[in-house]
Amino acid sequence: MSYLAPAEFVSKMVDAGESKVFMSTRDTLIRAFMAGAILALAAVFAITITVQTGMPLIGAMLFPVGFVMLYLMGFDLLTGVFVLTPLALLDRRPGVTLGGVLRNWGLVFTGNFAGALTVAVMMAFVFTYGFSTSPGVIGEKISHIGEARTLGYAEYGLAGWLTIFLRGMLCNWMVSMGVVGAMISTTVSGKTIAMWMPIMLFFYMGFEHSVVNMFLFPSAMIMGGNFSVMDYMLWNEIPTALGNLVGGLAFTGLTLYTTHVRTAPKRSFS
Repeated sequence: MSYLAPAEFVSKMVDAGESKVFMSTRDTLIRAFMAGAILALAAVFAITITVQTGMPLIGAMLFPVGFVMLYLMGFDLLTGVFVLTPLALLDRRPGVTLGGVLRNWGLVFTGNFAGALTVAVMMAFVFTYGFSTSPGVIGEKISHIGEARTLGYAEYGLAGWLTIFLRGMLCNWMVSMGVVGAMISTTVSGKTIAMWMPIMLFFYMGFEHSVVNMFLFPSAMIMGGNFSVMDYMLWNEIPTALGNLVGGLAFTGLTLYTTHVRTAPKRSFS
């Protein structure tokens, strides 16, 4: 059967979280590096399509190709481990500790950032012919995105910071639905369709994804974006990552775990 019932795939979520906690440092970093790099390429792809067609919806429709590729290859995003590893801790799996979960998050963050930064440098080199000319229309678009999504939020102070946080929550609600959706089916086509829908939604709505931003903002700075590293960290990456953690865990991980693993007692009519 190609479809798994919720009780079955939620158990797979807990198993996946447990396996990630115990994964070796080398494997965790390699898988996270590749995930960050592939997602960065998908972001360039979507922005290029948007600029060339003038239709953001088409870019959003095609962006999920990167997510599908990295998931099918078994690579790890920070947004995914934010949801899965705490479930293994909550389920009291033997040997799973808070320290182990935090270690996994730190390693995946490092690998994702390294992969995204590598692609940012490579694409900046490509756009500028080895930094010998202006970055062109696509590079300029990326630099303006970086400015708008740091300084643009900073203009509103605390309200701007909270806006990023909420966009991060909404983003990983959808992204984690894609991660979980892939576990619903046992076929490649079923996994792809289940992943595609929520990822397209988050990208088109402009929600904030911490790993996509690991590419966008360094890339924007390399190509002339008028903002600093501190602007990027304070007015995007930090609130985005926190929002991703809260949104994915609260709206997807804990809700599914609570009602399909730790279910309430059955009602009695006797």
